[in-house]
Amino acid sequence: MILIDRHIRNIVLLSMIVVIALIATLDLIFGLLDQLADTDENYNPVNALSFVLLTMPTSIYELLPFAALGGALIGLGILASHNELVVIQSAGVPVSRIIFAVLKPVLFVMCLSLLLGEYISPPLEQLAQSNKAIQSSGGSTVNPEQGTWQRVGNEFIHINAIAPGGRQLFGVSRYQVDHNRRLESLSFNDSATYVEEENGSYWRLNNVQESTFSQGSVATQRYLQKDWQVNLSPELLSVLLVDADEQSISGLYRFAEYFEAEGLDTDTYYLAFWKKVLQPLSTLSLVILAISFVFGPLREATMGARVFVALGTGLVFTILQRMMEPASLLYGFNPLVAVLIPIILCAGFGILLLLKVR
Repeated sequence: MILIDRHIRNIVLLSMIVVIALIATLDLIFGLLDQLADTDENYNPVNALSFVLLTMPTSIYELLPFAALGGALIGLGILASHNELVVIQSAGVPVSRIIFAVLKPVLFVMCLSLLLGEYISPPLEQLAQSNKAIQSSGGSTVNPEQGTWQRVGNEFIHINAIAPGGRQLFGVSRYQVDHNRRLESLSFNDSATYVEEENGSYWRLNNVQESTFSQGSVATQRYLQKDWQVNLSPELLSVLLVDADEQSISGLYRFAEYFEAEGLDTDTYYLAFWKKVLQPLSTLSLVILAISFVFGPLREATMGARVFVALGTGLVFTILQRMMEPASLLYGFNPLVAVLIPIILCAGFGILLLLKVR
């Protein structure tokens, strides 16, 4: 029995590794082509290649559930094509034992998913996005279209680029409004550096130009340096570098709490948070569905048919996810429910097919 478990596990795990390698290679090629379209005298092809390599862990993380689906479907399909599943079942091995053997490599993929999503892909994604913004600027002020907006109290802040680690900012524009939403002052500075001292921490602004608006007049002043007291830590700014779906689980939760304290909408971040937390369950539900296909309608199918079904299933699951996510934001129901519905439907359909087999 141990030898049978090991044989099934190795076949399925090898199939998953092959699928992940193929997906990663295709993503690298298309990602590089996409980045090459953005190259200019400042952002060269070497920078583009570096960006794609740094963001590859994020792409792999996002595709792991579908790689597990394809690997399980192909691995079990190979066993079925060679009549090994028939022989194993004829020897008295129950379907549940075969399923358990398939789920062992899936557990490895689930752990890898959590490791990538929390510790590896977010810092590399932040580094890639920061490097691209700074390189595209050519060492001068970065295009505001590449930056990010943030609100702190009555101050609206635009940051053109954030250095890795979040301790240095480039091109900071600040717009101060009163309680009637009328502009009181605006300022722009070339860069800002985070300073920590015993009595507190603050941002040191460099080369500041500040304009103050009063009744019928505008007063402009320039400062070589100026201190800026604001509740924006480097850790929080590091989270701003990337989209919600590309952040770590802890970063998403921390940023959602910050948004909630500022009275801003947090649904987008909680939605991304639950999506990442429950990604292992997404992987498990897709693999259960793949197992049910092999023991059911795809038992005698060709390898091409199995690959086609894997692609189609992954596409349907993704479409369902993409439909539920904006629906939760639009209609205001719990983001956790939006994430759970595709998982429950997928797992429920797979379990129903397996019960018919038994």
